[in-house]
Amino acid sequence: MARTDHYNDPDAPEATSIVVAVTAFVQDEQGQLLMIRRTDNGLYSIPGGAQDVGETIGRTVVREVEEETGLDVEPTGVIGVYSDPAHVIAYTDGEVRQEFSICFRARLLGGELRTSDESSEVHWVTRDDLAALTIHPSIRLRIEHGFSARTGPYFAT
Repeated sequence: MARTDHYNDPDAPEATSIVVAVTAFVQDEQGQLLMIRRTDNGLYSIPGGAQDVGETIGRTVVREVEEETGLDVEPTGVIGVYSDPAHVIAYTDGEVRQEFSICFRARLLGGELRTSDESSEVHWVTRDDLAALTIHPSIRLRIEHGFSARTGPYFAT
């Protein structure tokens, strides 16, 4: 299912739902960041996705990273909660979601990099190389917060 992200767009459709989702900020031993290229919109992103019914939020992080990248991780902390009503995601089935995503820091445990139905590319990217990638502003904000020395999680007020 394809999606279109609208951000601060006066012509964006109105949100009809909110779905709990996660993203994962995962670095390797050299400090490179795990990035995917999404198949639903072609943008680069950190891995993530929606929580399933009956699943803990920590398990969602583990499952989504494994599904999209082939890697095993362990969530270690919360970077922030991203719920900007100016960011809506319109899906081809007619659903329009308001952004609601909890971004976790996660520790790499193992696995082998691979793509999936949700990721056409999976890479370790240096911080300097991020500028050349087409990344949605909401994901860039999470990445910026992940690299920062914040003392607590981000949340908009």
